[in-house]
Amino acid sequence: MEQTSATSTPLSSFADAQPTTARASGSKQQFADALKRESATTRRVITALPEAKSEFKPHETLRTARELAALLAFGQGAMAAALTNNWQWPPAFPPAPASYAEVVATFDATNQAVMQALENTPESRLHETVQFFTAPKQMGQVRVLDLLWFLLSDSIHHRGQFSIYLRMTGGKVPSIYGPSADEPWS
Repeated sequence: MEQTSATSTPLSSFADAQPTTARASGSKQQFADALKRESATTRRVITALPEAKSEFKPHETLRTARELAALLAFGQGAMAAALTNNWQWPPAFPPAPASYAEVVATFDATNQAVMQALENTPESRLHETVQFFTAPKQMGQVRVLDLLWFLLSDSIHHRGQFSIYLRMTGGKVPSIYGPSADEPWS
């Protein structure tokens, strides 16, 4: 794969595109606040799935609900790895836990791990680089902070997929960024 520099990556816009008022409190705190907020929402979404529906698979090429929820947990583990200098690409994700209860427990554990890693990580680590995709079939150096924002955005994307699984299985879709049919704000 071709190599690109950290300055030429489209990921560099993730951290820089955040609101100026939030940047004023520091990149690390801004990310920690966003992660805490988004992780709490993601947990509400994954725990809304009826456990008996964890093997639901809307199409033969897609993951089961259990596997998709596990991906959300593993993404948090990847964040912790990047913060603690244990990043590797491609990642060595374990298989999805066998039960849905284990998936939720893994989500909670990886959330705790990434929050602890973020607390213990010096701000300077966020500006170091790791190897990651910078374009199709191209690897390059990406700032850890940009990678964290990318992984959080990816998690939000997969949470959106999961909300469709919820609807299809008869689960109640919680409020995510606004009211839902199952959780109106009025």
